Amino acid sequence: MTGTTYDRQAAEDYRAAREIPRSGLEAWRTAVAAAARLGPGMTLLDVGAGTGAFAAAFHDWYGVEVLAVEPAEAMRALIPVSAAIRALDGRAEALPVEDGCADAAWFGSVLHYLSDLPAVARELRRVLRPGAPVLIRNAFPGRCDRDLRVRFFPETARLVDAYPSVGQVCTAFATAGFQQMSLRSLPQRSAPTLDAFARGLRRDADSKLRALSDEDYARGLARLHAAAAAAPTEPAVSWMDLLVLS
Repeated sequence: MTGTTYDRQAAEDYRAAREIPRSGLEAWRTAVAAAARLGPGMTLLDVGAGTGAFAAAFHDWYGVEVLAVEPAEAMRALIPVSAAIRALDGRAEALPVEDGCADAAWFGSVLHYLSDLPAVARELRRVLRPGAPVLIRNAFPGRCDRDLRVRFFPETARLVDAYPSVGQVCTAFATAGFQQMSLRSLPQRSAPTLDAFARGLRRDADSKLRALSDEDYARGLARLHAAAAAAPTEPAVSWMDLLVLS
């Protein structure tokens, strides 16, 4: 797993700017429950857990224990550890957990940071119990037009074009015996209004926005502010894919 190097401030900025409020994730709560059938006594592996927002949500929603694997020390330090949530230093290609220990694996917006997907698939085959699903929340090329950033900063779509496609992911994971079970696009409410979303943007905390030129970023902000003024009560809803493999 490669990507941004985080210090404490960068990790805190990421948590403030990028984590989706729990109230905006109801569609994801329902979809994950249907795909994984998680419950008390089960263990979920959160790969690339970041600051632990989903790790905490999964425990609260389903009563599962969570193994939150995150290579960035500053991000890992913000994971809300408890008796049910463990924060582990590790990479997707070499998971620091025992064989057959998990009932599901979750990848939340991390797939495009992984350089060796077949190696990741082999590790998951090792650590997952038979029949356990892999749940991948990610943007995929050609399927990101309803992403809020792409809507207002259309140049970011070029970055998504470089991400692994659904077909490439399925081919890589098939080398370890995984098959595609479902692919759905799901909504997530990032903020109660577009104006609130605009006020919460932190360019330095978002790899897609950082990659834009200053001119492209300024034009995108202008589009966002104009949309917020035209529709002051419109919620800031973005869509992302959930790919399920087993």
